Amino acid sequence: MNYKNLVLLILSFFVSFIGFSQETDEKKQGHINNNKFRQMYQEFSSPNMFRTAAGAPGPAYYQQQADYKMDIELDDENKRVYGSETITYTNNSPDNLEYLWVQLDQNVRKKDSPSLEKDGDGAAPYYLPSGFTKKFLNNPFDGGFNIEYVLDINRKPLKFFVNQTMMRVDLPSVLKSGESYSFSIKWWYNIQDHVNQDGRSGYESFDKDGNRAYIIAQFFPRMAVYNEIEGWQNYQFWGDGEFALPFGNYDVKITVPSDHILDATGELQNRKNVFSKEMIKRYNKAKKTYDKPVMIVTQSEAEEAEKGFSKKKKTWHFVAENVRDFAFATSRKYIWDMMAVKIGNRDVMAVSMYPKEGNPLWEDYSTVVVAETLKTYSDYTFDYPYHKAISVHAAQIGMEYPMICFNFGRPNLDGSYSDRVKFGMIGVIIHEVGHNFFPMIVNNDERQWAWMDEGINTFVQYITEQKLGEDIPEIIYPLKKFPSDRGPAEMITNYMSVDQNFLAPIMSNPENVYSLGPNAYGKPATALNILRETIMGKELFDHAFKTYSKRWMFKHPTPEDFFRTMEDASAVDLDWFWRGWFYTTDYVDISISDVKQYFVSPNPGSEMKKMMKERGISKDQLRPLVFLEEFENDTENLKEGNPLENSKLLNNYIKENFSEQEINSLNIPKYFYEIVFEKPGGLVMPIIVDYEYEDGTKERIKYPAQVWRKNDNKVSKMVTSNKKIINIVLDPDLETADIDTSNNSWPKKQDESEFDKFKSKVKG
Repeated sequence: MNYKNLVLLILSFFVSFIGFSQETDEKKQGHINNNKFRQMYQEFSSPNMFRTAAGAPGPAYYQQQADYKMDIELDDENKRVYGSETITYTNNSPDNLEYLWVQLDQNVRKKDSPSLEKDGDGAAPYYLPSGFTKKFLNNPFDGGFNIEYVLDINRKPLKFFVNQTMMRVDLPSVLKSGESYSFSIKWWYNIQDHVNQDGRSGYESFDKDGNRAYIIAQFFPRMAVYNEIEGWQNYQFWGDGEFALPFGNYDVKITVPSDHILDATGELQNRKNVFSKEMIKRYNKAKKTYDKPVMIVTQSEAEEAEKGFSKKKKTWHFVAENVRDFAFATSRKYIWDMMAVKIGNRDVMAVSMYPKEGNPLWEDYSTVVVAETLKTYSDYTFDYPYHKAISVHAAQIGMEYPMICFNFGRPNLDGSYSDRVKFGMIGVIIHEVGHNFFPMIVNNDERQWAWMDEGINTFVQYITEQKLGEDIPEIIYPLKKFPSDRGPAEMITNYMSVDQNFLAPIMSNPENVYSLGPNAYGKPATALNILRETIMGKELFDHAFKTYSKRWMFKHPTPEDFFRTMEDASAVDLDWFWRGWFYTTDYVDISISDVKQYFVSPNPGSEMKKMMKERGISKDQLRPLVFLEEFENDTENLKEGNPLENSKLLNNYIKENFSEQEINSLNIPKYFYEIVFEKPGGLVMPIIVDYEYEDGTKERIKYPAQVWRKNDNKVSKMVTSNKKIINIVLDPDLETADIDTSNNSWPKKQDESEFDKFKSKVKG
């Protein structure tokens, strides 16, 4: 017997069976390991004493601390913020520091800021009047920090240098490991109109009553992050990449007009001095009320306050421990309500502030949504650790800070509103309150990796929205489920289908992508949703996700820490998933390229005879083998193939080779099908298939993503049955983000063939 030829024949048959088209003895040029399932040793940095291979903080992990003591005054008449601060910076790193870097994010608004020229532009075919005026007629806004001094603890000037949005403070001597250093900065800046001049904070003017509502953030010079990964994170603030900040303790006094209502990050220290007796009474009631908000300042009281413009001042004093930032909101227009929510064994206050222009929408929904958000996020991560969470109404803004966030959603002037406005407001409140968890507590570097907070937060937002619809169905009435606009797989396919020239991997700096919304919010949220519902399963995913959240609360995780923890806590190898979804712009497209029906034959089929002839092997040398022969004429024979003849041949084989007792234990099919799947898209995903039989029953089979590990282009699977298959559908519930469903069914739907033109455009 020619054993060499026999081995080659069997190997050739096996290779052909799993989908390879090349001959095994054909010489090929060598290549590096480009398998989609290879481990991510090249992409990931080596584990070390700071961050372990399991994705946890290592024994040498450290983080710096920045404590602030500030006196702030808001000048309502001149629309300015004045401030002085003392920063105490503690060097917990093993390094000695020669200088400190301080962030001056307001400098992005200087009238000569390079950020104003960071994008190309040209003549547009048309402009809205407001846009034309802003672009061509208005003078640039004169914003940015005006630094009056930088002094050491002895009030001696320190040398400093401002580079755009970063200020280097040169130390008189090296700040050694374990030491602290205190210095002071005095500054002021002009507050921008955030409605007409954009921005994450500022003021809104109300022409009818002459008042303004202020949402104030990025308002003080803030310490940059120093760590073992990048040293100083002093990447300039260009406008899109948000913030990288160390944790610290804050002691802040804010002086505003005496008729203003104000709330902020931290716990109010002088409530008796700034609250009326009636407000304190209502506040004490709110602390014990869990079912509905209690009004601290009513709409009628706010409307009365709008009429006066006090020249007197009032100072609000807040203390916050272990936070990474500080923000506040103030206006005489604010209505204020609160309610308690039970988180673990603690009571947390859910709070809303809004002008009358937000009603009735805000009074009905805001605080209730804050409470539900805190409960759901706590269930999936860790118990919310702060004592309150505030939702502040602000036109056109969704932005987050520790314990306080600014949210859009405004009814029409007559108080009416559409479902779109209502659900848009609820969605943004969930999202921004959710940011308390990511990145205010799980404190990733937003300046570098926007998806780590925006995408992860959008994913938990989706879970919260759907749970809100289940727990409080009256909120989403008349709809049956919350109309989430991000999260489900089918909602990202349009983005993943666009011209590759306009796509960037998720693992890109937010300044360098075309569409930040789908790239940093939608696509990672979808990826995690698919990972939870389709790849890992909810139980495994939820445990791993909670493990990551708890490991890194009040710490600074990197993408690798997230990726590694999700695998470490689940025992699921996900390198193929991270590489495809996060490191490439590949898209999902899996197709049914062929369906073949076979029968059992006593003789080799045509393909087998061809291989035998090429190898010089006779039929006698192959025994004992079972042969499958394909029905001729493809689709017609699949419909008309003779199962009785097939059964006869199969039964003969069984009688010849098995005892009667063995036959009784066998599951003997009538039909043999080979389903050929191809993957025009680059992303590896499971193959989820519904097989429909002639009696109307269906069977769903899920082939794991690993089915592609040996052939990234084509995979064949055998299906046996006692019933004839009449329909096959790929990804029936649209859970894999497949961009082209026209090739997802057999027989192919004729009305979807036009998608081929679109697909060719996508691949170009």
